[in-house]
Amino acid sequence: MIATPNSFKLLGATPVFVDIEPDTLCLDIKDVKNKISPSTKAIVLVSANGRYPKAGIQSLVKLCKKNKIFLIEDAAQSLGSHYPDNSHIGTIGDLGTFSFSSPKVISTGQGGAIVTNNDDLALKIRRLKDFGRAKGGNDIHDTIGYNFKFTDLQACIGIEQMKKLPWRVERKKKIFKKYQKLLKTVPQIKFFNQDLKNTTPWFIDVLAENRNGLKTFLENNGIGTRTMYPPINKQQAYKTLHTYPVSELVGLNGLWLPSASQLTDEKIEYVCSKIREFYKTI
Repeated sequence: MIATPNSFKLLGATPVFVDIEPDTLCLDIKDVKNKISPSTKAIVLVSANGRYPKAGIQSLVKLCKKNKIFLIEDAAQSLGSHYPDNSHIGTIGDLGTFSFSSPKVISTGQGGAIVTNNDDLALKIRRLKDFGRAKGGNDIHDTIGYNFKFTDLQACIGIEQMKKLPWRVERKKKIFKKYQKLLKTVPQIKFFNQDLKNTTPWFIDVLAENRNGLKTFLENNGIGTRTMYPPINKQQAYKTLHTYPVSELVGLNGLWLPSASQLTDEKIEYVCSKIREFYKTI
């Protein structure tokens, strides 16, 4: 998702792209190791759809410590998902970020949160988001800051939304299992590896043969879908000469199926019946 490198550009930093694992869509640590240079300041792990890299989070922690760089976890899609040691995704790195935009696991309309166990970083973030104030409630500014504050109204909505998190986590897992069961005889649809014991698939993401044809067919039958992120390196804003085969494959074949928590089993059955129908006719 292009918001991740955009945040570096906002600071004047240069994002360096690496490819992703085909099973998880998380950073390929082998490619990460090849791209680290003396100029590298941080590694950013995007835990795609609540998934974690096959290499494990500790492999990235060790790599960052070895190179004396920060580990930032972009956990925008991972609220309610955990690593196998039961630590919440987003809480292992120096910083973890979460999104509360409309399609996320809980929503406050927009905005998000940053978590850290580093007191120095926490202080810097608090000042950065509040005009550089030395502390809340005064107008003493000893550094430059901006107005990135969360509103009280958003916070109230978020607190109520959090109460619904346990139900949503379980419902999402049931929706994923339902899709897998109903589409297991459709070889043209491939699911990514999802550790349902520890993680929550917030979106039902798949690789679909003839994706664009399927998308149009479903739309004609009253079913909305969304193509997955195109590879950033191919977008005009970041166009590069490098190739990233896995990312580019996802850009060609990746599709998000209907995924709302409120989706009934009957509606999932209808969606899957239409997917089966499409592939029988081509």
